Formats: sequence, structure tokens, C-alpha cells
Amino acid sequence: MKILVLGGAGYIGSHVVDTLCSLDYDVVVFDNLSSGFKENVNAKAKLVVGSILDMEDLENVFNKKFDVVFHFAALKNAGESMVHLDKYAETNIIGTLNILNMMVKYDIKSIIFSSSAAVYGNPEYFPIDESHPVNPENFYGFTKLEIERLLEWYSKIYKINFAALRYFNAAGYTPEKCKEKNPGNLLPIVMEVASGHRREVEIYGNDYNTKDGTGVRDYIHVLDLTDAHIKAMDYIMREHKNIIVNLSTQKGHSVLEIIDKARDITGKDICYKIISRRAGDTATVLASSKLANTLLGWKPEHSDIDTIIKSMWEVYKE
Repeated sequence: MKILVLGGAGYIGSHVVDTLCSLDYDVVVFDNLSSGFKENVNAKAKLVVGSILDMEDLENVFNKKFDVVFHFAALKNAGESMVHLDKYAETNIIGTLNILNMMVKYDIKSIIFSSSAAVYGNPEYFPIDESHPVNPENFYGFTKLEIERLLEWYSKIYKINFAALRYFNAAGYTPEKCKEKNPGNLLPIVMEVASGHRREVEIYGNDYNTKDGTGVRDYIHVLDLTDAHIKAMDYIMREHKNIIVNLSTQKGHSVLEIIDKARDITGKDICYKIISRRAGDTATVLASSKLANTLLGWKPEHSDIDTIIKSMWEVYKE
């Protein structure tokens, strides 16, 4: 089976590519290398450098014909999305439209999409399940929700099966991967401070309705996310059904808790300063993954927060 992984040189995509290659699939990676690294791409996969905003680039890769598409090619910084709406609309929404139109042209019927728990916005109840209202608080979450809606329409009209996987904070590392460029997520930033490559962690507000006033999030190890993506591919190709599922541990950790745990594990002082809240941030996001367990047989095996931080420190301390 031939598989195209868009954004496959990036953090999550490259781990999925590794697993696909280990399962002996024929894998092509398409990436503009703006945040990914060619060194991340498994030696068994072919790398094609190009942009999802360039129709000629897409034509040159899609004409090789594929059975399945994995879509990780997106901008993902929630705070930045509230400042640069144009950039996020173009890359995330128009880029995905380009991809879907290529899938229609070349009769590709399966896509696995990296969505986000940011589609939910401020929670009305915990844990958030897939029936929870969707009302994004930031433009990044809006783009992910719009893509899910596009997938619904393309499925209805063009019979494309899709899996949309909603998760919040991907974390953890495997040693052979390159560090992220200019990370926007908390844990890589904490690791940069611990390793002396950044002066301090900026905490966006300490007056949320949480136990210590800082935001609470669910952290998922990248290897657990990889497993879910493979299981989702198997499901939609076997059942010919669409799925939208949360991927979560249902265990939340605040920003200050993460910093304290990182101090204990690394033995390093991690300086931080409290600054103003970012537009679009919510106090707490805790989701249920019961549906993923029921449909996919998925559950997180690597996502204990101590395990995640230790795996990241092994990479950053060098």
C-alpha cells in the first residue's frame, strides 16, 4: 500500500512515518521543511520538498498515486493564530482544500487528519467528549474545526473516508529526532530553559480558575499519538466509515506543575515569569478518549508525565 504523509518531516508526522516504514508500507513524505527536518525522515521513505499552497508542487507528488493520505501540514501556534489570521487561514484551510481537491482528482478515498482539542473552546463539562459543543476560543482551533467540516462535505459528496483525531499537547521524544524549531508548546520551552538555551519560561496568566491559577492541559506522548494514527487508518479502510475521536489521558497538569516536575527530573533551576494572558487560551482542557478505546482499541501507554519529561530531557540535555 502506498501512503502520502503531508508534513511528515515534522514532529508528529516523522514518528508516524517511522512506524509506517517499520510496517513495510511504501511511504512518501511531502514537507516544506519550514518546521520539519529532512534528517527526521526515515531512510525507507522518499522525501519530496514542496508546499501545500503550490498546486504544481502538489500535482507533482499526487500524480504518483496513493491509497491513503496523512495530513500533518499545518501551522499550530494558538497564540500566533490570533495575530496572523491571514497566514493561518491560508495555510490551514486553503492548503487543506488544495489537498482534498487533489485527492478527488486522483481518486484517493482515505485521509487521516491531525485535528485538535482546541475545537471545543471553553469546556461546559469535564471530561470533554466528542458530543461536547464545538466553539473554538482561538483562530487555530477555528481552522481545525473548519477542516473537519470540509472533510464531512468531501466525504458526503466524493465518498472520501476520514479520521479526525482531536488532541491537545503532543509531547515526548525519541532520541533520533531533531528538536523542534522555535517551539510554541510548553514542554519544549521548559526543556530549552533547563538546558540553558532559553532564559525563562513565560507563563501566560496565573489568574485562571485552576488550583494554582495557571492553565491545565492533557499531555500525550508522541508514540501514543502515532499508535492512534495507525489504528485510525486501519479502521477507516476496513470499516469504510468516518471517525472523529479524542486522544487523551484525562489527566491534567498545570503549567506550574510541569515546571516543578521538570525541575525535579532535570535537577535544573527553571526560571519563569508571569505575563498577561494570551487571547484564545482557556483555563482547562481535559478530554475523554473512551470512544477511541471503543472504536480503535487505543489507550495511551507512554503518556505518564514523568516518562514524557524524562524522554525529552534525554534529548535536550545533550
